[in-house]
Amino acid sequence: MTQTDSDGTVPPDVEIARNASRRPIADVAGEIGLEGADLERRGNGVAKLTWDAIDRELDAPADGNLVLVTAMTPTRRGAGKTVTTVGLGQALAQQGESSVVAIREPSLGPVFGMKGGAAGGGYSQVLPMEEINLHFTGDIHAVTAAHNLVAAMIDAERTHGNALDVEPDSVAWNRALDVNDRALREIVVGLGGRVNGPPREDSFLITAASELMAVLCLATDIADLKARLARIIVAYDTDGAPITIENLECVGAVTALLKDALRPNLVQTIEGTPAFVHGGPFANIATGTNSILADRLGLRLGDYLVTEAGFGADLGAEKFVNIVSREGIAPDVAVVVATVDALEKHGEAMLERREGPDDDGSEREPVADDRTEAVRAGCANLDHHVDNLLAMGVPVVVAVNRFPDDTDGEVRAVLDHCELRDVPAAVSTVYRDGGRGGLELAAHVREAAEPGSASLEPSYDLSMPIDEKIRAVATQVYGADDVEFTPQARSDIERLRALGLDDVPVCLSKTPASLSDDPGEAGVPFGWELTVRELYPSAGAGFVVALTGDVLTMPGLPADPAATEIGVDDDGSVRGLF
Repeated sequence: MTQTDSDGTVPPDVEIARNASRRPIADVAGEIGLEGADLERRGNGVAKLTWDAIDRELDAPADGNLVLVTAMTPTRRGAGKTVTTVGLGQALAQQGESSVVAIREPSLGPVFGMKGGAAGGGYSQVLPMEEINLHFTGDIHAVTAAHNLVAAMIDAERTHGNALDVEPDSVAWNRALDVNDRALREIVVGLGGRVNGPPREDSFLITAASELMAVLCLATDIADLKARLARIIVAYDTDGAPITIENLECVGAVTALLKDALRPNLVQTIEGTPAFVHGGPFANIATGTNSILADRLGLRLGDYLVTEAGFGADLGAEKFVNIVSREGIAPDVAVVVATVDALEKHGEAMLERREGPDDDGSEREPVADDRTEAVRAGCANLDHHVDNLLAMGVPVVVAVNRFPDDTDGEVRAVLDHCELRDVPAAVSTVYRDGGRGGLELAAHVREAAEPGSASLEPSYDLSMPIDEKIRAVATQVYGADDVEFTPQARSDIERLRALGLDDVPVCLSKTPASLSDDPGEAGVPFGWELTVRELYPSAGAGFVVALTGDVLTMPGLPADPAATEIGVDDDGSVRGLF
């Protein structure tokens, strides 16, 4: 049961989590047909599934409905996709459905940086929140260790004879750390004489950006994991030929570090709904969603699997349809999360663009008389994402994630707009009210997920040339007029073709703050071209990455890091996790 403070505010997430009554994990597992022998317990509230259980369940048919939670173009305040995912799973359970939630594991970077915890919030979060936000089952640490083992093997190869003829300037595999540290973006290794190896420039990325994380979330079993690891390109020789992890002869060692991390983690929501928290690939240069294994299990263990994709639908949902779904995981319905805050921001941009400057070139006075007018105008951005998903053959439900400062008029304006467009929509208050705050949303989802409602239509065919795949995403999904490829990008495309990677999906890295490649362009930009400046292979993950702007794969801490608010009481309880 939810409780608010006397002034109507919701207690801090950590306080709610600490006071929640948790069911034994065996009871949670039993609800979806798993037995005690199927679990490897990591404490009372966490368990990894055994391989026997995974193999057995994957032999069964996948009868569940996949609900993909995504969003309109978000603001810094966030859209609330994880909260909505967890809350919707709880709401479906309250309506008597067998539901399973699946989300990514939080990276320590955001936890200690700007975002804070990533286990949901309020009365729609996964438990145990403290453990999930910190070390959890060690999956991310395993990826960090495996990534750095490969980096060490490359430098050892160069130190001890360099039989693979590694060209030092072509080493594509850097080092990893699951903490935001801007000082490690560009470094030099091997200083201090021959005993420390040949010097070269290097860098660190955050563990979530490692290709190993993407591979972990796309692999279907240990054999598939080994095959994907073997083909990861880590460097090139002096003739330009690729050098892989298989060439370094460490596929077995890397697999040994990742084999347990490949098994999904079972926990529960604050209302006891079963939840998988597994994997955590970057949402820009990778798929930005949890693991294929967790999704496949959820579709067999529950009637509904509720999962989420990172960023807005132009990035997360697009990658889910064009990359993840090609692995056999297709959404039956998508929930697009909208907020008044985001609608207002995009609406102001639309109104300013519509009005333009005065005749003398000076800027006009603000064009929105009140926030509601801007919210209505901002629905153009919401429509863009809804239309994209409908064009991809996925039914859509809009969830208006209500914040305390939203007025009834503003919320009503969004619902009225959706009604005019004949798009199902509901207000979600799952942060404050738990599953009870998502019952109307759940009813719409159940209706939209009727058999035969979805007929997936990817944005491109895999047989298309790389540049045409990118153009398809840019024009159909982003709304660009065309694509400009820099000379470097054209050269990269030729190299990818020579590597035999012209028949795989493309993973476009673009700012999440805009539909365009300019983070300052809110609303629905028009009359613009997407610029692709560089491409590189993620051969193990099975896609090609196209960079359309500067991408920070190693974030830095902000001026006021969330780490300054975190502490530990004398009894060992962690406080300050948001």
